[in-house]
Amino acid sequence: MKKYKRLIIILNLALFLLYFNYLIFQKEDLLDSGQLVLLKLAPVDPRSLMQGDYMSLRYDIPAKFDFAKLSERGYCVVRLDEYGVAALIRFQEDITPLGSGEYLIKYALVDKWNLKFGAESFFFQEGQSQKYEVAEYGGLKVDDNGNSLLSGLYDKYKKKIN
Repeated sequence: MKKYKRLIIILNLALFLLYFNYLIFQKEDLLDSGQLVLLKLAPVDPRSLMQGDYMSLRYDIPAKFDFAKLSERGYCVVRLDEYGVAALIRFQEDITPLGSGEYLIKYALVDKWNLKFGAESFFFQEGQSQKYEVAEYGGLKVDDNGNSLLSGLYDKYKKKIN
């Protein structure tokens, strides 16, 4: 029996590592092949904007809608302008319908005032806060299923801040 315990532990560890690497592969693939969508950042009090070595992000798009009418989870449908900046078209519960030139971003309704896209914090090295204070857009890479991943912050010229 002791021989099988070791085998089961090794098998579980191998499955866990396989699944963990699969998740990493999915995120890397989304960063490489996802559509870049720039979301305008909402103004935030500069005294509370920086908290240590990360920046709390809030997007301007959801602030224009009445969240009381939304389901807890769904999709935000956006359309991009020529610079890749997203404009909110509508919210919907399913992947379809989706028109030409429209993109999906999954959301979760946290409370009646806040939506989360899964990219509400941006971490950076200590002492780099001044570089990111000029950020005006959050760059999300999105796939066809509405999965998104924060790829970076962009300045007012839509240039990635490195």
